[in-house]
Amino acid sequence: MSDLPNALNVIFTEAYYWITVVMMFLIHVGFCTYEVGVARRKNVMHTVMKNTMLIPLITVTFFFFGWWVYFAFANVPFNGGFIDAPFAVPWSELMGTHMGGAAEADANGPIWARLNGVFWAAFLLFSWTTASIISGAVIERIRSGAFFLFAVFVGSFTWILDASWGWNPAGWMVQIMGYHDAYASGVVHAIAGGSALGILLVLGPRIGKFDSSGKPRVIKPHNPWMVTIGLFLIFTGFWGFYAACNIPIFDIDGTDGVFYSATNIYLMPTTLSAITFNFILSFSGGLMATYLISRGDPFWTYSGGLAGIIAASAGNDLYHPIIAFGVGGAGAAIAYLLHNFVERRFKIDDAVGAVAVHGYSGFFGVVAAGFILWGYPAANPTGEGAAWFATAEGQPMVNPLGNFIGAIIMFWVLGFVPCYAIARLLNAFNLLRIPREVELVGLDSKTLGDPYPYVPYRETAFDAVERQNGKGMN
Repeated sequence: MSDLPNALNVIFTEAYYWITVVMMFLIHVGFCTYEVGVARRKNVMHTVMKNTMLIPLITVTFFFFGWWVYFAFANVPFNGGFIDAPFAVPWSELMGTHMGGAAEADANGPIWARLNGVFWAAFLLFSWTTASIISGAVIERIRSGAFFLFAVFVGSFTWILDASWGWNPAGWMVQIMGYHDAYASGVVHAIAGGSALGILLVLGPRIGKFDSSGKPRVIKPHNPWMVTIGLFLIFTGFWGFYAACNIPIFDIDGTDGVFYSATNIYLMPTTLSAITFNFILSFSGGLMATYLISRGDPFWTYSGGLAGIIAASAGNDLYHPIIAFGVGGAGAAIAYLLHNFVERRFKIDDAVGAVAVHGYSGFFGVVAAGFILWGYPAANPTGEGAAWFATAEGQPMVNPLGNFIGAIIMFWVLGFVPCYAIARLLNAFNLLRIPREVELVGLDSKTLGDPYPYVPYRETAFDAVERQNGKGMN
């Protein structure tokens, strides 16, 4: 790169994404800490190892085919065929160490030659997040092999497929339906929540979760402080998540002039100042709503803060801060109420409330953005298919129908249905759930050991209930 101003822009952007990846790693640290806190002492090490080993499994599979899916499937099946993406296949020069050269021409210019790796890493961290959301919901009863299969399937295929359709400026959901989901209410969270629900429906509740009359019992976290710290680490990592969904410097003038701005993932202008207001206000709305509706329950207050961010994320690039506050509060309240209803009515044992916090609030957030942002431009036209709602120039516009159908695709079509089918298949071969006797004694009992070897274990009231359930009570 011999042009100094352009070179500085490229190098700054490269460093920007590298830093966001470092910040996003805190999301996974938070999930590990949070889930270990929720798990009972006899399952602590299995919980953290399960969440640790998804990292290499998804990383390898995302390198070999996940990154290619994002680019190749954008027009499939409703806006054309596969798109050639030579820079995203594992044998490409851009998928390894290089200094540009021939790779720059293959990547449509020097900036992508430098950004391919850090963009890949940012999307990889999104992949870890989708799998970790599922991990928390199914703790203490799923076989490791079954979970790893779901982690790879969702982390390296279904979530990145929906990102290709709805989180790519050329994606058919964006160009045809005007779908808008700037910070992944649906693309990451709704699909992960729907996937977790499909698995849980087959997996069943933990032993002793429901009494003989079907009333749910509260299984308390073994360490509430770890739950709290884990959630605050996730909040911190979400700053990096938001930043990674923006391009920091981009010429948006579209004419012979120059006007630089940050853009959202659809290459439409926004500012980091705007998303800062909206991130904090949606977080505050979620905290306040669940504090009130749960009567100060710490677990749901903290989880509600996360649900608030997720609910407002679809439109936080364009919302006014007061709107972000309201959407965040409403999404968190809906998540709390639906979680308790579904648990009582359908006997779904979601150990961390992941389906509600991520799935229900994410679904609501996508639908809400379709109404609130109705008529705003969704992306620039690609010239490959007519939008249902478009400006005179053919620019797709955000609309309620496009976002509602998009939410259904994310939560149900790509989330719930395939994971439910896979769970049914695994269950038929007795490969989904651990044996009853192992669940009673704990997953750490034989190979991983007690995480607190110098602190004597004291049986709780729930342990006695669980032992009795293990003797025959359902």
